Amino acid sequence: MTNFRDLKVWQSAMQLAQAIYSLTAEFPKSEIYGLSSQIRRAAVSVPSNIAEGHARDSTKEYLRFISIAMGSLAELETQLLLSEKLSYLRPAGLQGLLEQADEIGRMLRGLQKTLKKKLDP
Repeated sequence: MTNFRDLKVWQSAMQLAQAIYSLTAEFPKSEIYGLSSQIRRAAVSVPSNIAEGHARDSTKEYLRFISIAMGSLAELETQLLLSEKLSYLRPAGLQGLLEQADEIGRMLRGLQKTLKKKLDP
């Protein structure tokens, strides 16, 4: 695989980020510099770190960026749960987003496992 855009995990993370942008457009205007902005940054961080890691020169660096993407995904999930508690997001909408995030997390862990095998002799 020569391009990060070919990675299914990157494609899925981009779809999630797009959904997050649409969702947060409906948040109260008072959250534009608060939770809405934070959620968007976390969502964009996932595919961005996958791409940046893929472009790095070493497997060890790639693993570090996959780890950062996983952290951003956990941050995003936390912020989505808070959004639901604040009634900015309906439980049904939350469920679909959490399912997407879970799938991306599984793909990231699979990629991480594959990359770790490359490091072990």
